[in-house]
Parts: sequence; structure tokens; C-alpha cells
Amino acid sequence: MKIKPFAVEEWMNAWEEGAQFNIAETCVDSVSLDELFALTGEDPEAFWRDFSARRLTYGAIEGAPAFKAGICKLYRTAQPKDIVPTHGAAGANHHVFYSLIEPGDRVVSIMPTYQQLYSIPESFGADVQLLQLRQENDYLPDLDELRRLVTPNTRMICINNPNNPTGALMSAELLRQIVEIARGVGAYVLCDEVYRHLTQTDVWCESILDLYEKGISVSSMSKVFSLAGLRLGWIATRDEAVVRACLSHRDYDLISCGMFDEAVAALALKHSDAILARNRAIVRENLAILDAWVASEPRLTYTKPMAGTTALVYYDYDLPSYEFCERMYKETGAFVTPGDCFEQPHSVRIGYASDTGVLKDGLAAFSAFLRTLES
Repeated sequence: MKIKPFAVEEWMNAWEEGAQFNIAETCVDSVSLDELFALTGEDPEAFWRDFSARRLTYGAIEGAPAFKAGICKLYRTAQPKDIVPTHGAAGANHHVFYSLIEPGDRVVSIMPTYQQLYSIPESFGADVQLLQLRQENDYLPDLDELRRLVTPNTRMICINNPNNPTGALMSAELLRQIVEIARGVGAYVLCDEVYRHLTQTDVWCESILDLYEKGISVSSMSKVFSLAGLRLGWIATRDEAVVRACLSHRDYDLISCGMFDEAVAALALKHSDAILARNRAIVRENLAILDAWVASEPRLTYTKPMAGTTALVYYDYDLPSYEFCERMYKETGAFVTPGDCFEQPHSVRIGYASDTGVLKDGLAAFSAFLRTLES
């Protein structure tokens, strides 16, 4: 099987470790276990005493009950039987395609988005059609164009809400219209929801699981809950046939997730309100900082994100984005992601959910680099 190189992950792998000012990171400022216990008010000694007494078997093959119950709190209608734990949302996306997509199936995916949503089904021999999101439409799908791309043999529509890299957020009404298009041909809707709940206003962010009987939600503990080190995610769907297919294929490549990972995740999700309050405060404060900074730079433009942790910022310099980002990294230590990783030239993706001090220092270094381009 041939697959295109995963552009954004290859970039992160090559440069992230040595970055002085990492404003490419997409997780909300990560927490330690000590910080997690303090944030949730849980007794660390009791946690360690309980876990240390457990035998390290494969654990609950289909997922620890407390972990799955915690996930269900994030939806309106989900039940534990609807949840399939995976190794991160990356594992979840791959697993959905591995379980449901065959050569010749039509898959319609938005662009720009996380590359998995189009490169993996393409590698399986699917007929992948791309729906371009445009800045003049606030990076929201054009429904007329979607209708043209969706045919009777369409197996799946792939969306990402909130969007990576733009931070666009589809409304409940827009999602319902996408559902009606999918329902008309019996297609699944896979929605990568790893940034869901990180909104700029106090509104409930709808999930595709709650809106559509063939909706498939993918998420993880990484972005929203600041626990990427657990490498734990999930597939959530009310479609029983999809759950059965995913569990059947899961026996070949996963078997179960780690007992420790699920125990920590269950603890975090038990206190999801506290973690979400912390993390929403971070993204809201930091987006205000980013917004003011973009406004202060006359040769930068963007569409302000509505949710999530990332922004796509365009620059008015005659420099390819890979060269732009590599030069800035080497000259200032500021680390961002080239827009060409998302096939968006003359732009960069900035992750604004880091420690606030790191964000401010990184943006100052970015500005210093821009001055060198103008001298």
C-alpha cells in the first residue's frame, strides 16, 4: 500500500523537539499528573494505591467502563456501547477507514483539514473528491458544491469541526444540512472532533453523533484535555454495524488500550468540567493576544478562529512557506507550521493554546523575523 507522506507530522517530527518558542503545538497547554490531581481535587495516593494493586493484564478489551462513561458525558445521546477506544484520534481515524472503506468507494473530504481524512482513504483505493474550503466563505463548506460531489455510490463524507488549521466552526444548522445530503445517499459522515468544546463563547458544540444515525465522531484526550501523552482516543457512533466492524478489525491491530492510560483518562473525564474551564480560559485569553498581534502586523491577514486551538495566518512576502518557517526557526527559535502542509501556500498555522508567556515570546520573535524580511 502506498500513501502520501504525512506533511504536517513530518514537519513536527523534524523540528518540534528543539524549538525555543513552540507556537506550532496544537494541544492546550499540557498538564503533568501532579497538575491533573490538583486540578481535579483527586487524592493521588489513593489513585496510586488502587492502580498499583492491579495486575497488568490486557484490561477491559472493549474499554474500561469508567473511561467510556466519561466519554459519554461529552455527547447528548451516547451510551457506553457506542464507544470504541483507540490509540489517539489518529488511530481512530485510521481505524474507521480501515473498517469501512473499500476500493472504488467515493469519499468526499474537505480541504484544508488533517491529512488523514483524505490521504488514508486514497491509499485504500477510494475515489476521493475534495471540497475546498474558502476564506471568503469563512472556511465553511459550500453545500451546493458538496451536493455536486456526493453521488449515489458515496460511502463517506469527511469533515473536521472545529477545523484544523483554520479554527472555523460549523453551526448545528450547517451540520444538519450536511447530514441531509449524506442521508439522501446513505453515506456515513465522519467528523474529526478533536477540538470540540474549545469554543470562544459559552455555547454547546454539537456532535455529528447526536445529529445523525450514521454519524461517526472521532476525538481524543490530547487537544481538549491536555493529555496527549496518554495516546488515547475513541470512535463514537450510534450505528451498531459500524461499532461491530470497528471492534472486529480492532482485534487485528489493537486488541485493547493501556490500563494505565484509561485509568488516568477516566479520572480526567470525571472532572471534565474543571479541565474544560481551565482550557477554555487559555484559548480565549490567547486568541485575544493573537488577534491583536495579527492586527498590528500590516503584512499578515487571517480569518479569526471561532473555536479550537489553531489559526491559519497568511503573509505578504515572496517566500514559500517551508522556507519561511525554516528560516524563522533557525534565526529566532520561533516554531510554526508551513501552510503548504495543508496545501495553503503563503501561510502558516499558529497554535495559540500554549503557555501564554510562550505565545507572547513566540509572536515577538515572529515579528522580529518579519523585520529582517523588510530590511
